[in-house]
This record gives sequence, structure tokens and C-alpha cells, in this order.
Amino acid sequence: MLLGYARISKTETQETAAQIRALKQAGCEKLFEEAASGGRWDRPELHRLLDQFRAGDTLVVWKLDRLSRSLKDLIVILERIEAAGGKFLSLTEAIDTSGPAGRMMMHMLGAFAEFEREMIRERTRAGLHEAREKGRVPGRKPKLTAEQCREILDAVRSGRKSAAEMARIFKIHRSTISRLISKERAVKKPERF
Repeated sequence: MLLGYARISKTETQETAAQIRALKQAGCEKLFEEAASGGRWDRPELHRLLDQFRAGDTLVVWKLDRLSRSLKDLIVILERIEAAGGKFLSLTEAIDTSGPAGRMMMHMLGAFAEFEREMIRERTRAGLHEAREKGRVPGRKPKLTAEQCREILDAVRSGRKSAAEMARIFKIHRSTISRLISKERAVKKPERF
């Protein structure tokens, strides 16, 4: 049986329609599709597919990076397929693991995919470091200004308002106020010698 697997990353704006069409044209009888990062192992549809995989089955993907972007995970998946007595087929790269040349090519392409992913990580880290050097702080902007933080701490400390009341007033979660209070206590804590 040909089992097709289609995946898009959660952040991608594309859909799996083109992949599904190609998998159906290749003769896939069962299709599994999901929106999840290819670098993560916790992908429910992939695991559902692997649990149903039997001897003689072939796992078919539109492109190798749709299965995994991690060489280690790719090898684990392929070993699991091989142990079950099955095969792997990537349509775009024309990789068919039924022969030794296909298995070698698959490992090489997997290594390139992992290399590309590591290069993206490295560039991202360098970009974040550069931004910090220039005084920009990456990430979400704080929900509260310094003035609002002082107002909340003053109201809770004086007993005029509870943390829950201040959370409702500022439309924030109560844990945000708990963190503010903990942070203030840590700053004011005298050092012991």
C-alpha cells in the first residue's frame, strides 16, 4: 500500500493541496496531512502513519524536507520503515529506497537539509546578537510600562487592591503580577554574608 504524507509548517501560508494532488497522482491510497515544523518529532499524523505502516508498504512524500529537516529524525524514520519491511519514495527528488543508490542519495539529501537548517539557525542567532548590540530587544513588547508596573506594585503592597483586581483592571494575567512582585522582592532582598 502507498501511504502519502503531506506537511506544511505552522508558520507557512501555503496549503497542502499541491502535495496532496501529487501524492494522489502517484497512487497513494491513504493520505496523512498536518501543519507542524519538520524539525520537531512530536507530529501526531506522522506517528499515526508510522503506527499503521506494514511490510510491503511505501511511505511517499512530495519532497524530502516534508518528512523531516533533521537528519537524525530522518534516519530514525527510515530505519523504522526498513524494520517494518517497507520502502520510502520522495517524488520531487526521485528517491526510492528499494535500492542501495536510492538509500545513499536519501542520506546525502537529508544531510544537506540539516546543514541548511543549521545555517538558518546560525544566521538567526547572529541577527539577534546584532540587534541587541544596537540596543534593540527582539520579541514582544512589554504589556506594561514602567509607570503601570509601579502603580500595580503600589496598589497591591498598600492593600488597596488585590493582585486579581489589578490583573482585571490592566487586562493581564494574574501570573504577570505575581512575577512583578517576585522580581521586586528579589531586587530588594538584602545580601547575607
